[in-house]
Amino acid sequence: MNNKYLNEAIIGNDNIVISFSKKGELLRLFYPTRDCRQFVDTFYTGVKVNDSNNIYLHDDINNIYNQYYSENTNVLNTKIENTYFKLDILQTDFVSAKQDVIIKKYIITNNNSIDLDINFLVYSKLLSSFNNMVGTKVDDNIFMQYSHNYTFSIFSKTPILSYKLNNSEEEVKSGILEDKDFIAMQSDSAVSFNLGKFKPSETKEFELFININSNRDKFYRFDDIKKNINKIRAMNVDSELEQTKRYWRKYVKEHDGLGLLNDTKSEEITEEMKKIYVRSILLFPLLLNSKTGGISAALEVDEKKDKSGRYSYCWPRDAVFINRALELLNMNKEVEKFYKIFSKNTQSDNGMWDQRFYTDCKLAPCWGYQIDETASIIYGVYGHYIRTKNIEFLKDTVEMCEKAIQALKKYVDYTIYGNTDEEFFMKYESYDLWENYQGVHLYSMSAIYTAFDYMSRIYKKLEKDEKIDEMKKYAKSIKKYCLENLCDKESATLKRNNKDNYSDISVLATAVPFKMMRLDEKEIQNTVEKINLTLRTYTGGYLRYENDSYMGGNNPWPIATLWMAIYYLKIGNKQEARKCIDFVTNTATKHGFLAEQIDNSTMQSKWVIGLGWSHAMYVITLSQLGQFGQLGQLGTVPN
Repeated sequence: MNNKYLNEAIIGNDNIVISFSKKGELLRLFYPTRDCRQFVDTFYTGVKVNDSNNIYLHDDINNIYNQYYSENTNVLNTKIENTYFKLDILQTDFVSAKQDVIIKKYIITNNNSIDLDINFLVYSKLLSSFNNMVGTKVDDNIFMQYSHNYTFSIFSKTPILSYKLNNSEEEVKSGILEDKDFIAMQSDSAVSFNLGKFKPSETKEFELFININSNRDKFYRFDDIKKNINKIRAMNVDSELEQTKRYWRKYVKEHDGLGLLNDTKSEEITEEMKKIYVRSILLFPLLLNSKTGGISAALEVDEKKDKSGRYSYCWPRDAVFINRALELLNMNKEVEKFYKIFSKNTQSDNGMWDQRFYTDCKLAPCWGYQIDETASIIYGVYGHYIRTKNIEFLKDTVEMCEKAIQALKKYVDYTIYGNTDEEFFMKYESYDLWENYQGVHLYSMSAIYTAFDYMSRIYKKLEKDEKIDEMKKYAKSIKKYCLENLCDKESATLKRNNKDNYSDISVLATAVPFKMMRLDEKEIQNTVEKINLTLRTYTGGYLRYENDSYMGGNNPWPIATLWMAIYYLKIGNKQEARKCIDFVTNTATKHGFLAEQIDNSTMQSKWVIGLGWSHAMYVITLSQLGQFGQLGQLGTVPN
């Protein structure tokens, strides 16, 4: 598989997620969940015009591109102008809101003064291995690529002109496909459709469908798949497109939890901020597993682990913060699924959560544990109750929280009191939230402090008063430990861990959001001053921590910058907060996606585009911004 690091645009429905390049190339296709299975190695489309070779739509020296989403939807349009043949192509990609069908609609116009004879070509290579062999079959004008578990079918209402099943990668470049076979043992093949002659100024439409059939749950026959495909062929694509647009526009309207889209008076929220806000609303359902509530951190960018440990998994901590944003966007049903289904089914018998999972609750590859993730679940549970006042939700999740508290008690007993009976914690140190350093971390201890504090509040709501004092005792001991062991006494600044004294944006968690310390305490104020001296870049964005080397280091992170924005809003310094918000807003992509990092020299997205945590922090920050302007009625995030 070629390295395809940047997902510039994302579309999908409940079961399918697809990403594209800025030139309209289909990069990845996930089904039936957000993180498994990814089908596509390579998917190229092109046109053969008169006697030309194949002109790849995503990559030709004579092509000019303009890409945009239909307003307030997950419908993607890529306008391609081939200046040599004076051919205009509008490619519209969407996934049906009602059924698992990918539709690629093309409106093709001949702006030349001569006739143009056009064939449309598709080269498709699926990911394959010894345990997942892919074959290809052409039958009844259907181009089927199949493995043991799935059948990936490409077809159109236009009949197939020709195809090449073997050795197609080179031959498709010529645009001439010839094959005597109808079936082959190949993971890559090519197919051609004749669109006919285009007279000057003539416009024609061509529709390409992709359908995925799961073969796992029952015996199947290709004849049964063909019957279903023939039903799809009969679909009115224009009607389906309009229904899909209406679906997403209704979705945005229903989930405008901050009320920004109908606000025409406020000067606080710019159009660019609204654009990111809307794209966040449209992104979250594409990361969510609608059955379990699991949330993928991002769509995958690094299958070969060239630069990372991969991204398309659910980290419990990341998901808790994304759920904070979902609550603000009227997605409470999705939040409850996360705690009542995903969290319960991923919790170990020892009360802890491992580092990361697939969104269907299966354990994903890990390299350690992060104790803050266990604490974060309790923080999230009570935070959700604060917003909903749903006592039944607390009753349903209290047993899970109690198991987590037992694990956290053991961690605290070993860390603070040196209890040598806790063999697991004695053998294995926790990673920090950035997953780089092992040890005792201030962020983690702050999260644990709030877990005990919130657990005491849960017990109070459930009238289990006999357990409250113990929770408060643990919380008090954690704060005492942190002030004595994770604070530089000379400078009265907070230390991120028990092994070094580098600046780290995560130490803000002691006050925001975990409230272990007050915002007016000198240690917080001195630490913020140190952060501004060491982590703020000349562009106005903030680094995660000193000496960060990931992806070259020296890259501001939207998460870190928005964390500072929230801090400034909490202390009433709206001017500094706005600088942070503007930095993130101005470095969003053309489509309104937020990345994991920003290249400090180009102010462009450096790495993962469409990071769920970045978008969540943006929504949370907008809600906090409302406290100080005309948007005060929006309320705040409980923390």
